[in-house]
Amino acid sequence: MADPYSTLGISRSASEKDIKSAYRKLAKELHPDRNKDNPQAAERFSQATQAYDLLSDKDKRARFDRGEIDAEGNPTNPFAGMGGGRGGGFGGSYGGGGPGRGGGQGGYSASDFEGFGNQADIGDIFEGLFGGGARRGGAAGFGGGRRPPPPPQKGSDILYRLRVPFTDAATRADQRITLSDGKTIDLKLPAGVEDGTQMRLKGKGEQGPGGAGDGIVKIQIEGHAFFKRDGDDVRFDLPITLDEAVNGAKVRVPTVDGAVMMTIKPGTDGGTVLRLKGKGFSKKDGNRGDQLVTLEIQLPDDLAELQRRLDGWKDDSDPRKGMS
Repeated sequence: MADPYSTLGISRSASEKDIKSAYRKLAKELHPDRNKDNPQAAERFSQATQAYDLLSDKDKRARFDRGEIDAEGNPTNPFAGMGGGRGGGFGGSYGGGGPGRGGGQGGYSASDFEGFGNQADIGDIFEGLFGGGARRGGAAGFGGGRRPPPPPQKGSDILYRLRVPFTDAATRADQRITLSDGKTIDLKLPAGVEDGTQMRLKGKGEQGPGGAGDGIVKIQIEGHAFFKRDGDDVRFDLPITLDEAVNGAKVRVPTVDGAVMMTIKPGTDGGTVLRLKGKGFSKKDGNRGDQLVTLEIQLPDDLAELQRRLDGWKDDSDPRKGMS
């Protein structure tokens, strides 16, 4: 293999950032998925990857610069260091890091990927270039068509169902949930929460060889005795007396945030809708909808009682008893 610095087109004083940038450029140009009819590009891509593997590993790069290993990672003196230590004898890295690195074999095997000194950087490069495609199929061009083994599988996700009171959903009050391991956590409901909204808890699922799966929390918003949801708004029917409708009044109105005082103008008709700003559900932008209050005039069943009220007799009854 040619000098790794020459392969990547960089100087020997290149920084780690320069090395990664040069490899990224070559990988984008030479990747097998973009050069299916060009075997020379696949070979150059393999060489660039091998050069990047060596130079992105600080220890390997230093050993190469000192002349202890060649461009393929093989010791320049296979008998140096026999008896133990890094880069040791026939039972050490020479047997695993030399010929097994793919030198002269036309590509990389699965063990080559496990031996990368900067494995996280390689993954970041390919995901950035190809949107994750290299992990799914782009590696087919490595090693003459051989694919690396799939990564260890994560554990299964766990589904949790969380019942949220209507007023808590509207105000996004924190909710406590108990996980499968017995631990409890407090969840902040997302803006724009709806019935059926799902929240993902990273690493809160079953354990697996590749790590834990996720917890999936499915929200179920409970109904309410007086409030009804209408998109981002909350609707509420407010009973008032005939006297309050005719003469006007200040009345106490329940909302999802607690009761507030609202003014009814004299001569208000039944069915009038009044708006309380910001007393509805949160929108996806974090702002809240409104509460729409429909006034319902409560008339007595007894006609004589109705006549007395029309004649000016003050009605002291409370049609809203039990609502707040």
